[in-house]
Amino acid sequence: MTRIRRTATAAAALAFTAAATAVLGFAGPASAHVTVNPKEATQGGYARVAFRVPNESDTASTTKLEVTLPENAPVGSVSTMPVPGWTVATEKRKVDPPIEVHGSQLTEAVSKITWTATGDAAVKPGQFQEFPVSMGPLPQVDSMVFKVLQTYSDGNISRWIDPPTPGAEEPENPAPVLTLTAAAAPGGSAAPSAAVAAPDDDDDDEGNGLAVGLGVAGLVAGLAGLVLGGLAFTRTRREPVAKS
Repeated sequence: MTRIRRTATAAAALAFTAAATAVLGFAGPASAHVTVNPKEATQGGYARVAFRVPNESDTASTTKLEVTLPENAPVGSVSTMPVPGWTVATEKRKVDPPIEVHGSQLTEAVSKITWTATGDAAVKPGQFQEFPVSMGPLPQVDSMVFKVLQTYSDGNISRWIDPPTPGAEEPENPAPVLTLTAAAAPGGSAAPSAAVAAPDDDDDDEGNGLAVGLGVAGLVAGLAGLVLGGLAFTRTRREPVAKS
């Protein structure tokens, strides 16, 4: 029995190792591109997001990051958080129809944000840097696709500009995507997002096994009590009554 148990444990460990290697081997290269975090926000609201930039080169440093905002989803308010050692510049474009922000009609929107490293602040090999941005009100669209150019100190440029295609594999140079979800309906009419999940079959089996185990233990304890009580009663009957 011990040998069978050891064999099963070893097989499970090997299967887990193989699965982990396969998953990590597949996901490793894809995880090195520029991403936006968090990956989801709410339509009509404000969000603080950060463009996470890993350095993929073994010899060169990232010295510039250019983020282009989608033309089909203009945002009225865009502000950046200072990043030590980096300067930031924004470009604007005309929008028609205007964007309404807190009762004001805006005819311009930020179209591009550029961060440039100064001094020794470049993202070196084996490092990453985040560039935070606050933006809103977020448009009424399903997603925002940001096209990004990542410039290295040796002159090479990584172009993260390919939008995702539904049902297809991730493109070679994927652009960061911010998924936008609809705001909850007023008055709490939206369906609750965290309902209590029904236990699965495994939970039922474990619960039933525990209940059976407790029932058997209780039955054994009860029988033991009856036996001990009977022995005590018999012993009492056999012992002579002391004379006064």
